[in-house]
Amino acid sequence: MSLLEVSNLRVNFKTFGGTVKAVRGVSFNVDNGETVAIVGESGSGKSVTVQSIMGLIPSSAGNIEGGSIKFKGKELTQLTKKQMREIKGKQISMIFQDSMNSLNPTMQIGKQISEGIMYHQNVSKREAKAKAIKMIREVGISNVEKRYEQYPHEFSGGMRQRVMIAIALACNPDLLIADEPTTALDVTIQAQVLALLKEIKEKKDTSIILITHDLGVVAESAEQVIVMYGGMMVEKCSVQELFSNPNHPYTWGLLESIPNVYSNQKERLKPIEGSPPDLFSPPKGCPFAPRCKYAMNICMEEVPELYNVNDDHSSRCFLNDEMAPRIEEFSDTEELV
Repeated sequence: MSLLEVSNLRVNFKTFGGTVKAVRGVSFNVDNGETVAIVGESGSGKSVTVQSIMGLIPSSAGNIEGGSIKFKGKELTQLTKKQMREIKGKQISMIFQDSMNSLNPTMQIGKQISEGIMYHQNVSKREAKAKAIKMIREVGISNVEKRYEQYPHEFSGGMRQRVMIAIALACNPDLLIADEPTTALDVTIQAQVLALLKEIKEKKDTSIILITHDLGVVAESAEQVIVMYGGMMVEKCSVQELFSNPNHPYTWGLLESIPNVYSNQKERLKPIEGSPPDLFSPPKGCPFAPRCKYAMNICMEEVPELYNVNDDHSSRCFLNDEMAPRIEEFSDTEELV
């Protein structure tokens, strides 16, 4: 049994403009000690998916329309808020992408770490402080006694992100969710944060869900990859398969938009033309079809199933149907709608 099993997850948000179908039938598993990356552009449903796992969908605006989220065999969607509080921070923790807004600016860093320890582990203030200091040291922050007493504004962006990691790991969770953990950090600090996550995973055998739009981060940190577009999972495979044998046209577009540092020729990056789908009124067929140069008539009318490319690779594209034309038969100038 996998540590986490997400099956056919569907999440909607009610707005004045109508219902936003943010996540539409997402399914994946996370095994013990595994890092699964979820990639895709803004609005693809990445963050909403993991917020659903954490029970962070606001009931006033959104709801889990259907599907299942099982953690250690326990159905999370059926738990009360009190029952979820016992799991959040203790068994499942999350690192949010904006550390400045996620930390309390009026509370000392050390107290923000020790607060969760006291709540979940039923220890004294002295014991909680000792554990918090240990966590500050473990995430690579020096001069820990002084840092314990300081406030978020006295830390750099990279240091604040390390504090967020310390808070998330304070109670030794089985699953760590990192939502864009390197956003707004310079390249050097990004590398340090990713190296820290990798070290923590190896030491503690923690499973990680990594949300990112950076395929470089995926190549460095993950074993499995889920590519999302328009609220749907369009490709799922190992990291090796993603870069050596990408299958979905959207994935091809993502890879083509990355500069090739090994090429001696100056080449323009190839953006994906068009705009993401309107999730107030999702397209009838494949969500990527209006932007796909390989789109066929059926792509506009039906949502493709997840076809098995091989035992460890699936792709939501009609090009994998044995009745579909070969890619060589398509031309750049041909109208395919």
